[in-house]
Amino acid sequence: MFKNRTLFQSFKYSFKGLFHAIRENRNMRIHAAIAVIVIILGLVLGVGRFEMGIIGVMILLVIMAEMINTAIEEMVDLIVTEHKRQAKIAKDVASGMVLVAVMGSIIVGILIFVPHILKLF
Repeated sequence: MFKNRTLFQSFKYSFKGLFHAIRENRNMRIHAAIAVIVIILGLVLGVGRFEMGIIGVMILLVIMAEMINTAIEEMVDLIVTEHKRQAKIAKDVASGMVLVAVMGSIIVGILIFVPHILKLF
Protein backbone atom coordinates (compact mmCIF):
# COMPACT_ATOMS: atom_id res chain seq x y z
CA MET A 1 0.00 0.00 0.00
CA PHE A 2 2.83 2.44 0.86
CA LYS A 3 5.60 0.88 -1.23
CA ASN A 4 6.01 3.68 -3.78
CA ARG A 5 6.74 6.51 -1.40
CA THR A 6 9.71 8.77 -1.87
CA LEU A 7 12.41 9.34 0.72
CA PHE A 8 10.86 12.76 1.38
CA GLN A 9 7.47 11.15 2.04
CA SER A 10 9.07 8.65 4.43
CA PHE A 11 10.61 11.48 6.45
CA LYS A 12 7.31 13.36 6.36
CA TYR A 13 5.48 10.36 7.85
CA SER A 14 8.22 9.93 10.46
CA PHE A 15 7.91 13.54 11.59
CA LYS A 16 4.11 13.22 11.66
CA GLY A 17 4.49 10.25 14.00
CA LEU A 18 6.94 12.10 16.22
CA PHE A 19 4.73 15.19 16.46
CA HIS A 20 1.67 13.03 17.09
CA ALA A 21 3.47 11.27 19.95
CA ILE A 22 4.44 14.59 21.52
CA ARG A 23 1.05 16.23 20.97
CA GLU A 24 -1.15 13.31 22.07
CA ASN A 25 0.94 11.56 24.72
CA ARG A 26 1.23 13.23 28.12
CA ASN A 27 4.09 10.95 29.18
CA MET A 28 6.05 11.86 26.04
CA ARG A 29 5.70 15.55 26.89
CA ILE A 30 6.91 14.82 30.43
CA HIS A 31 9.94 12.91 29.07
CA ALA A 32 10.70 15.74 26.64
CA ALA A 33 10.48 18.38 29.38
CA ILE A 34 12.76 16.37 31.67
CA ALA A 35 15.19 15.87 28.77
CA VAL A 36 15.41 19.63 28.23
CA ILE A 37 15.99 20.20 31.95
CA VAL A 38 18.69 17.51 32.06
CA ILE A 39 20.48 18.96 29.02
CA ILE A 40 20.41 22.47 30.51
CA LEU A 41 21.64 21.11 33.86
CA GLY A 42 24.47 19.30 32.09
CA LEU A 43 25.53 22.48 30.34
CA VAL A 44 25.31 24.56 33.53
CA LEU A 45 27.34 22.02 35.51
CA GLY A 46 29.97 21.70 32.78
CA VAL A 47 29.41 18.02 32.13
CA GLY A 48 31.95 16.74 29.59
CA ARG A 49 31.20 15.76 26.00
CA PHE A 50 31.46 12.02 26.62
CA GLU A 51 29.09 12.19 29.60
CA MET A 52 26.69 14.42 27.66
CA GLY A 53 26.80 11.81 24.90
CA ILE A 54 25.78 9.14 27.38
CA ILE A 55 23.00 11.38 28.66
CA GLY A 56 21.87 11.93 25.06
CA VAL A 57 21.75 8.19 24.41
CA MET A 58 19.72 7.64 27.58
CA ILE A 59 17.28 10.39 26.60
CA LEU A 60 16.86 8.79 23.18
CA LEU A 61 16.37 5.37 24.78
CA VAL A 62 13.55 6.65 27.00
CA ILE A 63 11.85 8.53 24.16
CA MET A 64 12.12 5.50 21.86
CA ALA A 65 10.72 3.23 24.56
CA GLU A 66 7.79 5.61 25.09
CA MET A 67 7.10 5.73 21.35
CA ILE A 68 7.20 1.94 21.07
CA ASN A 69 4.90 1.71 24.09
CA THR A 70 2.47 4.15 22.48
CA ALA A 71 2.51 2.23 19.19
CA ILE A 72 1.84 -1.07 20.98
CA GLU A 73 -0.98 0.42 23.04
CA GLU A 74 -2.60 1.95 19.94
CA MET A 75 -2.36 -1.34 18.01
CA VAL A 76 -3.78 -3.36 20.90
CA ASP A 77 -6.67 -0.89 21.25
CA LEU A 78 -7.30 -1.11 17.49
CA ILE A 79 -7.26 -4.91 17.33
CA VAL A 80 -8.87 -5.85 20.65
CA THR A 81 -12.26 -4.40 21.50
CA GLU A 82 -13.03 -6.53 24.55
CA HIS A 83 -10.92 -7.03 27.67
CA LYS A 84 -8.45 -9.86 27.09
CA ARG A 85 -5.67 -11.05 29.34
CA GLN A 86 -3.13 -11.13 26.48
CA ALA A 87 -3.91 -7.53 25.50
CA LYS A 88 -3.37 -6.41 29.08
CA ILE A 89 -0.09 -8.31 29.24
CA ALA A 90 1.13 -6.71 25.99
CA LYS A 91 0.30 -3.24 27.26
CA ASP A 92 1.77 -3.88 30.72
CA VAL A 93 5.02 -5.28 29.30
CA ALA A 94 5.35 -2.31 26.93
CA SER A 95 4.78 0.05 29.85
CA GLY A 96 7.34 -1.91 31.87
CA MET A 97 9.85 -1.36 29.06
CA VAL A 98 9.49 2.40 29.54
CA LEU A 99 9.88 2.01 33.30
CA VAL A 100 13.11 0.05 32.87
CA ALA A 101 14.48 2.68 30.48
CA VAL A 102 13.56 5.49 32.88
CA MET A 103 15.09 3.70 35.88
CA GLY A 104 18.29 3.11 33.91
CA SER A 105 18.36 6.77 32.92
CA ILE A 106 17.93 7.85 36.53
CA ILE A 107 20.84 5.64 37.60
CA VAL A 108 23.04 7.00 34.80
CA GLY A 109 21.97 10.54 35.69
CA ILE A 110 22.91 10.03 39.33
CA LEU A 111 26.30 8.59 38.38
CA ILE A 112 27.02 11.51 36.06
CA PHE A 113 25.49 14.46 37.92
CA VAL A 114 26.30 13.74 41.58
CA PRO A 115 30.08 14.25 41.22
CA HIS A 116 29.47 17.54 39.36
CA ILE A 117 27.00 18.71 42.00
CA LEU A 118 29.36 17.73 44.84
CA LYS A 119 32.09 19.87 43.25
CA LEU A 120 29.90 22.91 43.92
CA PHE A 121 30.20 22.36 47.71
